[in-house]
Amino acid sequence: MNDKTGSIMSTYGRYPVAFERGEGVRLWDTNGRAYLDFLSGIGVNNLGHSHPAVVEAVQTQVAKLTHTSNLYRIPNQEALGERLISSCFADQVFFSNSGADANEAAIKLVRKYMKDRGQPGRYEIITATNSFHGRTLATLTASGQEKVQAGFEPLVPGFRYVPFNDLEAMEKAIGPYTAAIMLEPIQGESGIRVPDGDYLNKLRDLCDRKDILLVLDEVQSGMGRTGKMWAHQWSDVTPDIMTASKALASGVPMGACLAKREIAAAFAPGTHGSTFGGNPLSAAAGLATLDVMLSDDFLPQVQARGEYFMNALRQMAEGRRMVKQVRGQGLMVAVELNAPGEEVASICLSRGLLINCCMGTILRFLPPLVISEEEIDQGVAILAEVLSDLF
Repeated sequence: MNDKTGSIMSTYGRYPVAFERGEGVRLWDTNGRAYLDFLSGIGVNNLGHSHPAVVEAVQTQVAKLTHTSNLYRIPNQEALGERLISSCFADQVFFSNSGADANEAAIKLVRKYMKDRGQPGRYEIITATNSFHGRTLATLTASGQEKVQAGFEPLVPGFRYVPFNDLEAMEKAIGPYTAAIMLEPIQGESGIRVPDGDYLNKLRDLCDRKDILLVLDEVQSGMGRTGKMWAHQWSDVTPDIMTASKALASGVPMGACLAKREIAAAFAPGTHGSTFGGNPLSAAAGLATLDVMLSDDFLPQVQARGEYFMNALRQMAEGRRMVKQVRGQGLMVAVELNAPGEEVASICLSRGLLINCCMGTILRFLPPLVISEEEIDQGVAILAEVLSDLF
């Protein structure tokens, strides 16, 4: 189907394949062909496709009650909020429909908090170049990439950008209007960029010295993706606000903005809202997801699988001059090439492996966290074959 003439607006360059079922790490297309999914719906299906616990929870809930409204109490939502808070620094959570909605809530919360504390002139948020925070007008402005902003000017005022992992540039950018720093602990959409080990700690110190807030966007890096529940937990950093989404409800749309209580208090009835956020269906899916993800052996296994995958890729890269770098953390991994990567991703698809190309030369891998060593070996073997044939 051509998106230019079909019924769907042409916002994506789509591959000519459609999937009709999935199980674990595998998807099957409408012709019955199997594929290894090393992208997980861009980091959504962290438990793999059709995880039995999530399927059972959704089927049970949808048969009882799908949606009410946030005008009423939602027991599943309250239980999920308690579970999320127990996994991190936060005291309270706002549930939204998506990651962009969650980041929009975080931006509004920063501004409202500063106004409530008598500093209305402090509204500016500093983000990083090559960051990605969403597609709403405010979150695409927050994203430090011209490609997502082009054509939508005038942008929302109040954002500045500095290079990722550059503490000196960040300190110089902070001024009298600055309210917060907002960034991904690991940049995902721009090709899995991991900062220096002490970067987040130094940012926390900088925020404390300048009396501004630290907002971490864990939409892609959170929910166990790096082998910790949240990527910032590899450091000693405690943010003031954090956002989550993607794998939060295993494919049922859901986002969350989490904050310390004194900051969350800036939101009161009527200041912000979400029609679908945290409804009975999405909350049931989220609870089932966390039941699996917070079991004792789940995250250690993700760490082990991540090390296995990274080692396999590094061994595959040995002697291949077209591979510039293998990098990442846990099962959030990239291979940067000295050559265009779009054709590599396309040929991998034709050979039964789903991966993604970012920034023209970077192959991004976000496989389900339940992946086995055998499945990793199969995926790396396909990639190696494609690289050998192309270069």
